[in-house]
Amino acid sequence: MELSTILKDLVMEAAPELSIDEGRGRVRCVACAHRCLIGDGKEGVCRVRFNEGGTIKAPAGYVAGLAVDPIEKKPFYHAFPGRDALSFGMLGCDFHCSYCQNWVSSQTLRDSHATAGPVRVDPERIVAAGVDHGVPVIVSTYNEPLITADWATQIFKSAKEARITCGFVSNGYATPEVIEYIRPYVDLYKVDLKSFEDRDYRRLGGTLKAVLNTIALLHEKGFWVEVVTLVVPGFNDSDDEITKMASFIASVSPDIPWHVTAFRPDYKMNDRPRTRAESLVRVCEIGKAAGLRYVYPGNAAGGVGDLENTRCHACNETLIKRRGFIVEDNRMKGNSCPDCNAIIPGVWERHPPRRTTGPGMPIRVCV
Repeated sequence: MELSTILKDLVMEAAPELSIDEGRGRVRCVACAHRCLIGDGKEGVCRVRFNEGGTIKAPAGYVAGLAVDPIEKKPFYHAFPGRDALSFGMLGCDFHCSYCQNWVSSQTLRDSHATAGPVRVDPERIVAAGVDHGVPVIVSTYNEPLITADWATQIFKSAKEARITCGFVSNGYATPEVIEYIRPYVDLYKVDLKSFEDRDYRRLGGTLKAVLNTIALLHEKGFWVEVVTLVVPGFNDSDDEITKMASFIASVSPDIPWHVTAFRPDYKMNDRPRTRAESLVRVCEIGKAAGLRYVYPGNAAGGVGDLENTRCHACNETLIKRRGFIVEDNRMKGNSCPDCNAIIPGVWERHPPRRTTGPGMPIRVCV
């Protein structure tokens, strides 16, 4: 049986907050900024949300990936450092990035070489796996969580009852409607800022303005936001473009952590080299010069000096020492610096326990 046929049965009625009846059997989906107007029997851009008899159906009842791994891998550096997160993902995406590092699941319905498939599971079993492994956070990731937000909120409702914090790892191609819909359940939100050129965003499947609006609105609504830019040689790594990205983030808030991570050749983009560590150092310097307090290089463990560490913005003392996904030392005193008592923005634990899984050996949770 074809995957598209299987997925037609793994659905729920979309949340009413995420669809608008436009008459004559057409429904506008507002789960992402494409705002697809979908006729009866048709699909949206994401290929996983579709109109059946005048009702939007959204993915539900399965995962394509489920794992316990370091929260630094998401990456979140100012939320529960040194702890594990339970990550789950589904299938599909509203973008088609040529360098996607999760293309096996995100591009499944567009690319015959993408082979990820669904495993049926209910929200309670996912949350139970998180409780069993003692994780403080559950994250929707691997594919684009906005297009599966309806079912993610079902999981997050159960997670909240278990006192687990919830997060999205997303391309940020959101609408005000979907942000309002997920706000009661989602606390942490990582946004990919892929470029600062609209023409490049359109090549990936979206627009720059929608992502910038998302970052600003998430911050305004009180989500804990961290931004990630994959630094791709010859695509988005010019000093001018990097400066524009850093300046925009700083204009929203200088306290937003910016992760600038190394590209590696992947999927359909194999025509350029891996990002050099010295390039990441340059980007970090530009970010700091633009006014950002926390800029972190990624995918270059041990090759960027002490830039992976978190320093106090007030006294410059090292608070959290990292090497890749490993937190080697955490000196935080609750939410403040132990040396000068400055408040450090983020989501912190007063007495965090030690991580129980190895950062290089994620636990695969069988369902």
